[in-house]
Amino acid sequence: MELGTVIATRPNKTIYRCGDALIKVFGADFSPADILNEALNQARVLESGLPMPKIRQVTRLDDGRWAIVMDFIEGKTLDRLMRENPDKHAEYLEKLVDLQMLINSKTASMLSAQKDKFNNKISSTKEYIPATVRYELHMRLEGMHRHNKLCHGDFCPSNVIVGDDGTDYIIDWSHATQGNASADVARTYLTFKLDGEDTLAEKYIDLYCLKSDTAKQYVQKWLPIVAASQVAKNKEEERDFLLGWINIFDFE
Repeated sequence: MELGTVIATRPNKTIYRCGDALIKVFGADFSPADILNEALNQARVLESGLPMPKIRQVTRLDDGRWAIVMDFIEGKTLDRLMRENPDKHAEYLEKLVDLQMLINSKTASMLSAQKDKFNNKISSTKEYIPATVRYELHMRLEGMHRHNKLCHGDFCPSNVIVGDDGTDYIIDWSHATQGNASADVARTYLTFKLDGEDTLAEKYIDLYCLKSDTAKQYVQKWLPIVAASQVAKNKEEERDFLLGWINIFDFE
């Protein structure tokens, strides 16, 4: 397969453009099950009617690496636009919130349950989170309302492409689940905080809660759970920050 030109690199992934196709090539040590699950998630979410690239194929390259081939979208990420036009942050933040509310208005019944994923993630953090705290996290999660809303799982400005055709496309559905929208909001909030964008983080959560009529305190109750699930990714540079968020609110 001709891969074309490298347009982005990420840990264990390289993104190529070949004509009107985007090819995401995964590192050799990437789990085939995770790759196939990402493609399956995207196919399942596509049925909701949300604007997103269509998958063309999942294939294995001659060197043994796996790749997902999908439509290439002409445009710029919302993250890039925010960096290029800091005077338009309010406009772009509103676009981000509106798109997230659109996502959360959909359902995708074949996706994994958000609570199951969080429980598994919390259980896998025993190296960093004591058993007593893990128990409190499991209990807090069990006490949260069980919903079946479509949740992106990693919704942030870099996962929105503002297309040249005027459509806002949502990408990277590898973490999608069905569950509680406020958990998705807590995840986006933490992403801003991890990137050092404290002011944007506060403006974002305030705007989402205002537009969706959601109590900010309810979103905050999800923060220790979402932080623990991120600890499970074992990124050393994030660990201390996330462990601080796990204990930032008193458990009920």
